[in-house]
Amino acid sequence: MAIGDNGNFREGRQSSNAEHKISGARDMNCRHCNTPLQQTFLDLGFAPPSNAYLTAADLSKPEKYYPLRIKVCTECWLVQTEDYAEAEELFSSEYAYFSSTSKSWLEHAERYSKTMIEKFALNSESLVVEIASNDGYLLRNFVARNIPCLGIEPTDSTAAVAEQQGIPVLREFFGEDLAQQLVTRGQQADLIAGNNVYAHVPDINDFTRGLKILLKPGGTITLEFPHVMRLLEFTQFDTVYHEHFSYLSLYTVNRIFKAAGLKVTDVEELPTHGGSLRVYGCHEDDPRPILDAVTDILAEEKKRGLQEGTIYRDFQKRADTVKNDLLGFLLQARQEGKTVAAYGAAAKGNTLLNYAGVKPDLLLFVCDAAIAKQGKYMPGSHIPIVAPDQLTFKIPDYLVVLPWNIFPEIHTQYSKLTTLGTKFVTAVPELKIR
Repeated sequence: MAIGDNGNFREGRQSSNAEHKISGARDMNCRHCNTPLQQTFLDLGFAPPSNAYLTAADLSKPEKYYPLRIKVCTECWLVQTEDYAEAEELFSSEYAYFSSTSKSWLEHAERYSKTMIEKFALNSESLVVEIASNDGYLLRNFVARNIPCLGIEPTDSTAAVAEQQGIPVLREFFGEDLAQQLVTRGQQADLIAGNNVYAHVPDINDFTRGLKILLKPGGTITLEFPHVMRLLEFTQFDTVYHEHFSYLSLYTVNRIFKAAGLKVTDVEELPTHGGSLRVYGCHEDDPRPILDAVTDILAEEKKRGLQEGTIYRDFQKRADTVKNDLLGFLLQARQEGKTVAAYGAAAKGNTLLNYAGVKPDLLLFVCDAAIAKQGKYMPGSHIPIVAPDQLTFKIPDYLVVLPWNIFPEIHTQYSKLTTLGTKFVTAVPELKIR
């Protein structure tokens, strides 16, 4: 799985709207309820896949761009990308996001594991399955407690790292068919974890039916995903990219679960990724009651207009303001002879930079701690990615932190730069210079 600044990054089978890919998704139907999609939420033009980092040799080759438009279903209110990019192209064997890069995310995973072990009395007789297990950042906590686990992770680069830690990994995309194969082998899960994978699923119905099949009677599903209510509240348009097929509310997830024979019994609000939800699910005939937290958040979503069209129609102007403010800052900095670099070769950063049309003349380089990204180039903008130690030799006047969701971690880690005159910058939800 993937998390860090975006979340994450895996998916199940191909969308039922696959016939629309490449040719013209404007006539697509909702991926959940099949209602024709008439309302556009956001149009970011054309962009390359946000995690398709380039080598030096790639710079002289054609680069693939896809439309990046978001629709909203006025029946089930699922916010979703138009169908263009294929899953296999977005999540290749060289996929470069490693969850363990972020210290704060590792701490989040450790807290989650401890809570689940205690809450559900998991032991050596249990089975924990994580869908989109990435580099083992989460399951290693269960391995340390001798709790059997299985990772499902389609990208070879991250799966290999997990396997080196003694975590069994099935290198497949998850969906209904794979779940049935696992059950046939006698594997059903006491706990299914999916952190920042649900938004990356092209066929969300197939994926959810797979959860139903794989879950043992009395078992629990936990899914974490960015809350579309916070995206709307804080203008987090940079979390939109091709790898994110869905932008989810509790209302919509509740509907999808019900259609698959599951129910949401509890929900927690999390600070991760600018505001996420963790939903707890189980079989619909499970005796566990639906807790007040569920009804409270459903009521809050309704109050804020998430089941009305106006809030979605007004979003484009707010996204354009963020883009224009960033571009204006970069142009002014160049006119003043100031140097600007960035931290975090994150997918959200690629969305922002490509929409704003930022190139290396305005942003010298991007630092990133992930070794797999270093020496490569940002897709679209072709800004070079370097190791963070370059900040020791090339001290910029400004450092733009692209993964704003982990700004406190980055600001603390590189606080010495402030004594050398560097100012830290974030662009979302509004331009701030610290």
